[in-house]
Amino acid sequence: MSVSSSVRRMTAVAAVAAATVGAVALPAAAAGDQPWRTHPAGVYISGVQHAWQFRGDHSNRSLNKQWVDVTNDSRRARNLDHWTLSDRDGHTYTFHHVWLAGRATVRVHTGVGWDTRTDVYQDRRTRVWDVNADTATLRNDRGRLVDAVTWGRSHRGAVEYHVGGHRR
Repeated sequence: MSVSSSVRRMTAVAAVAAATVGAVALPAAAAGDQPWRTHPAGVYISGVQHAWQFRGDHSNRSLNKQWVDVTNDSRRARNLDHWTLSDRDGHTYTFHHVWLAGRATVRVHTGVGWDTRTDVYQDRRTRVWDVNADTATLRNDRGRLVDAVTWGRSHRGAVEYHVGGHRR
């Protein structure tokens, strides 16, 4: 075997290795600044405001300061009709006629209000989300778990936990 044929074989092997490494590294690089995503795009709980500013204040304004943000990070609009958002005690809000645009967020308020493209209201007269510990669970129209966020104190200390591949 000549030197030139050895060099060609080594060059070919190096090219195949580089292509393999590039193909494996591409999905990680494509994730950008969100390396915690387990799937490329979807609907998830992007924020929860469960704090209760004035414990004795049950005004509608105060109730609407409790909210959950649901975000669609895909490019396509998603129909959230019959999806549900619930807490640990079983209080459940069902989405009706809500289309969530691509790369958009809808805020689900606890109190009473007029639904818009960016804000929907549970029309409740009492708070839903417990300040000390609770779980916000998002399920699709088939009842499958999409995402869940748990916060509060456990025997190990403060906790915030996300299910569904999303972590903040």
